[in-house]
Amino acid sequence: MAGHSKWANIKHRKEKEDARRGKMFTKLSRQITVAAREGGPDPAANGRLRLAIDKARAVNMPMENIERAIKRGTGELEGVSYEEMIYEGYGPGGVAIMLEIMTDNRNRTASEVRHLFSRYGGSLGESGCVAWMFERRGVIAVERAAVDDEDALLLAAADAGADDVQAQEDRFEVQTPPGALDAVKRRLEEAGYRIVSAGLVMVPKTTVEVTGEDASRLMKLLDALEDHDDVQEVYANFDVPDEVLAAL
Repeated sequence: MAGHSKWANIKHRKEKEDARRGKMFTKLSRQITVAAREGGPDPAANGRLRLAIDKARAVNMPMENIERAIKRGTGELEGVSYEEMIYEGYGPGGVAIMLEIMTDNRNRTASEVRHLFSRYGGSLGESGCVAWMFERRGVIAVERAAVDDEDALLLAAADAGADDVQAQEDRFEVQTPPGALDAVKRRLEEAGYRIVSAGLVMVPKTTVEVTGEDASRLMKLLDALEDHDDVQEVYANFDVPDEVLAAL
């Protein structure tokens, strides 16, 4: 287990264990606002908005928060205008890191993110320096405890258009081509599977094994980046052995 899958599991545990709900709601509100601004307020006609709302509902974000975020996106309510960007850099051990950013002040965000990279032994790089190490994929997380027959899930996912299913700690991760994400998600829901989350992510093509002090600093860097209000998603191509990760 490495890269996207390992970091996704770490974040999932933190979401369950940490009192980070307010920060999570803030980030999801931005995603909903930007999606509504770009594609309109109707989730049925706006796939990006539909996925953002699904993510918000999965963490029990109040409906009034969701509606306010949509209205800010359509201009019915006054709100901040956010700019979307991709930041790229390297972490300890030469790990490639990609960040999806939404900010109302790119100079402030760049300064703060650069400081975090430097503080934990990494470096913020130029545009394109690591993007080639990742590919855009659709990823659907299916609750593992509710799956009685793994082979049936594999068959259902393949029939729906998925091209990979990986078993994780408490979920199955179904990967799809980007354009097939929504259709595969709907087919799995119709088949009765419990969808924990779904979205487009950057999956690393290769991974870098990190151990010792580099692993410790990398986890601190990723955690600090994840905690930054303007950082929507963190992707990295690390592979920390499970025994090292448990010790950390």
